Amino acid sequence: MRLDGVLFFPVTPFTPTGTVAEDVLAEHVKHGVSAGAGGVFVACGTGEFHALDVDEFSRAVTAAVEATAGRVPVFAGAGGPVPTAKRCARAAADAGADGLLLLPPYLVAGPPRGLVRYVTEVAGATELPLIVYQRNNAVFTPETAVEVASLPTVVGFKDGLGDVDLLQRIVLAVRSRVQRPIQFFNGLPTAELTVPAYRGIGVDLYSSAVFCFAPDISLGFYDAVQRGDSDLVQSLLTSFYRPLVELRDRVPGYAVALVKGAVRRGGLDVGGVRPPLVDPTEEHLDELERITAAGRALLA
Repeated sequence: MRLDGVLFFPVTPFTPTGTVAEDVLAEHVKHGVSAGAGGVFVACGTGEFHALDVDEFSRAVTAAVEATAGRVPVFAGAGGPVPTAKRCARAAADAGADGLLLLPPYLVAGPPRGLVRYVTEVAGATELPLIVYQRNNAVFTPETAVEVASLPTVVGFKDGLGDVDLLQRIVLAVRSRVQRPIQFFNGLPTAELTVPAYRGIGVDLYSSAVFCFAPDISLGFYDAVQRGDSDLVQSLLTSFYRPLVELRDRVPGYAVALVKGAVRRGGLDVGGVRPPLVDPTEEHLDELERITAAGRALLA
């Protein structure tokens, strides 16, 4: 399975009583797929994987798979403690997901050998294709990246660390020593801001949280990158993505909460975020609306 296009990471909606709103999630996913997403990554970082129990996770994945109806691949998050990661992997397979995004293990920072064991154990819980996510306490060396990329079900490596020097060495090592295609992803928050840098080291795929609330801007940026319209790319980076990142960085957790608030402002009742995240202030959402309007004006 080879992914392409803008990758959509939907938020996980909650009802007023705090349960997962599967019907709203289905609507969110259907809208994203119809808008032109190349793949759906449900119950991952933007979808508050950290705040879901396994039953909620399973219901969210099922809702996304049914809403997508086979039009694009559906990948589901897995991660945390090894037993939880394995249960999520199996639940995703049972729900009909096409693959897994393996998030970092819980809290502790293990050595590279421990990370290889972690990936190996979770990959062994299901036959689903698996994308390994490097960020926070999950940092690979070129050698260990080659080792996990050599596992038969590993199909991708997503980077949310931002160490371009390390990632370049990982890309070179994997592409020269693993005898099958491995896809690399830019997984930094608001990844579009660093797309030009990542493309320079051969990493073209990226995740787009912006697609959740402004798919027109997300797709407009992607199209500009694909056709080499550097003027539009630079204009969107300057007038939309940079101000968005500066707003996002004011409050920890806004990479998720601000996106969810924007979806809610857009008319879909996705509820708020679960602790320890906090919902954005109305002033910050007003500011985001102005930033989004500026982005849309560039595409008009």
